[in-house]
Amino acid sequence: MSISPIERSGTESAAQVRQQLLRIDPLLLLAGVGLALCSFVTLHGAGYRTDAEKQMLYAGFGLLLALVMSRFDYTVLRDYRYLLYATGVVLNIAVFAFHSVKGAHSWIPLPGFQFESSEFGKLLLIVPLAAFAVERSRRLSERGTMARVILLALVPAMLVMGQSNLGTALVYVTIGCATLFFLGTGWRQLTALALLGVVAAAIVLVAAPAVGVNVLHAYQKQRLTTFINPPADCTAHSNSTCWQEHEGLIAIGSGQKTGVGPENATQATFGLLPEPNTDFIFAVLGETYGFAGAALVLSLYALLIWRALRILTMAKNLFGTLVAGGVLSMFMFQIFLNIGMTLGIMPVAGVTLPLLSYGGSSVLTSFLAIGLLQSIHVQARMASAGKARVLIV
Repeated sequence: MSISPIERSGTESAAQVRQQLLRIDPLLLLAGVGLALCSFVTLHGAGYRTDAEKQMLYAGFGLLLALVMSRFDYTVLRDYRYLLYATGVVLNIAVFAFHSVKGAHSWIPLPGFQFESSEFGKLLLIVPLAAFAVERSRRLSERGTMARVILLALVPAMLVMGQSNLGTALVYVTIGCATLFFLGTGWRQLTALALLGVVAAAIVLVAAPAVGVNVLHAYQKQRLTTFINPPADCTAHSNSTCWQEHEGLIAIGSGQKTGVGPENATQATFGLLPEPNTDFIFAVLGETYGFAGAALVLSLYALLIWRALRILTMAKNLFGTLVAGGVLSMFMFQIFLNIGMTLGIMPVAGVTLPLLSYGGSSVLTSFLAIGLLQSIHVQARMASAGKARVLIV
């Protein structure tokens, strides 16, 4: 019995889909799904049952997007770098047309969903920034290369800072610096950039306020400095700037080895812990499930970072390396800053913990980032199967 061309084509397409799915990184997928499940358990145990159910819906949709993204060749995105960058800038401007939420212009209200443009803007910066950097890779020693990459990152970062979202603005700057690092920028240039950052911080925190120019709000400046030398009294009534860190430390410390359990957790359920379902979700995890729960989540984050590093090294071209480097820096910075502020070693900057903090935009962005990494992984394996790895610029 002969097989028609249409049936043969359908069989070949199905085989290609299966082959591509087999080339994805299962450990990276495990890390993402595992963190999403930990988020559901933590939110549900803390009494945020509606948020936990929504979080699973976001995670399910995000996982589907990641699998779809893994099937596409990420190099196609390089041709749309100008459109992607412009889209990110426009979205971060558009939020100012809507009412603020808790003093921040960060959300665009959609039917049944609050679209946070600054979250999606991270990916809309990583991809075009990598493409622009590849174009300048042969002129890496020129000062203009570093200046252009940083300027491209600073434009959306300043827009996000105008939304009273300092933490996400710092993520944008980190992505720009990481792109330069993975591009191969010399240590002298990177050191000069670091010194420039220190000078800029001194101007913003000290020099500008001295002459009456306030770039940051008073509470933002206090958050950036109070964690270094916190006052003795950190109650909500006496000093609200260190109160958040203080309550976070109490929550984590009370969890001890295995946690007090959802029924005995008081910091989140009694309203003592600020933003327990978003910014301080790690403190809720520590109180409820103790060192064991925190160790599990940190292990999953370590797995996520390890696989991202591996994909970065095996990318089939420089563009893939820079995209993977941008995603890696985004995850690492957010993880370190969020957990650090909970432990009192970093300032409270309002950054979500990827895949653990509640929020549709954050979860979808994280899974899309994982999808990008999977696409780089699949394309690298396909390239290595047909020919040796080469540097394509």
